[in-house]
Amino acid sequence: MRIHITSVFVDDQEKALRFYTDVLGFVKKHDVPVGTDRWLTVVSPEDPDGTELLLEPSGHPAVPPYKTALVEDGIPAASFAVDDVPAEYERLRGLGVTFTQEPLEMGPITAAVLDDTCGNLIQIVHTKA
Repeated sequence: MRIHITSVFVDDQEKALRFYTDVLGFVKKHDVPVGTDRWLTVVSPEDPDGTELLLEPSGHPAVPPYKTALVEDGIPAASFAVDDVPAEYERLRGLGVTFTQEPLEMGPITAAVLDDTCGNLIQIVHTKA
């Protein structure tokens, strides 16, 4: 068993697609109309057949309070692996990304947390071998 698709709830799918592709560097995998929304997934360009991230619409009434609570408590909705957290932090800051946590070393892990502009906090992380 392996993870095939996971998701983040986004306020605006088109805005999310731009952020996750143009800023974070993912590539669009699927974009299928589903009523007024879309089945919209992105993947890592390094693993185009790997785990997909579904940019899930935030339309369900339970989603806004859930997302608000996570953000207020500083809890990331997802965590993405990077090779070098400080370098990725600087690259993303240069693109105007807002961080709620600067790179922080915690034993073998270095992590930072960013705002995805779509209502979520996202953690970038690297684990030393």
